[in-house]
Amino acid sequence: MKFAPVAALALGLLAAACSDSANTASTGNAAVDPNGAAGSALGGTAGGMRAGAGQPGSQEDLAATAGDRVYFATDSASVGADQRPVLQRQAQWLAQYRQVQAVIEGHADERGTREYNLALGQRRANAARDLLVSGGVAGSRLRTISYGKDRPAELGSDEQAWARNRRAVTTVQ
Repeated sequence: MKFAPVAALALGLLAAACSDSANTASTGNAAVDPNGAAGSALGGTAGGMRAGAGQPGSQEDLAATAGDRVYFATDSASVGADQRPVLQRQAQWLAQYRQVQAVIEGHADERGTREYNLALGQRRANAARDLLVSGGVAGSRLRTISYGKDRPAELGSDEQAWARNRRAVTTVQ
């Protein structure tokens, strides 16, 4: 019977972890919080230090400590106010690792033509890059590319999948 409190605690932690990954509905320009991040609609890979951040200066470190992606509203390349803190943390992270170069990948959901989504993905990547540069990152360290709808983060034809696919991802090179 001494294990009952431990088992209950483990089940509670498991339930909390599952609820943290649940998506939070939102209204207005933002759609769905793909990460379940508290306090931020569509908040990228949440900020703050996490265990298992990987080697300093790595992609895993960027994702864990700053967040590596921002999300966009439908048919928009404007970085929402709720997404700007992610890019500010990325700029701070890149300032800490001056040897790192990055590629900002622009993505779109499956709706629309391939050409439209490639152009939209490029605008999204450029918008994220522009905010990183305004945050002090040298433009020569950043490159952009658009994948349009060709590399979805989540397969599906519903708002949740589309929200996760409307993104710009910063990748360490």
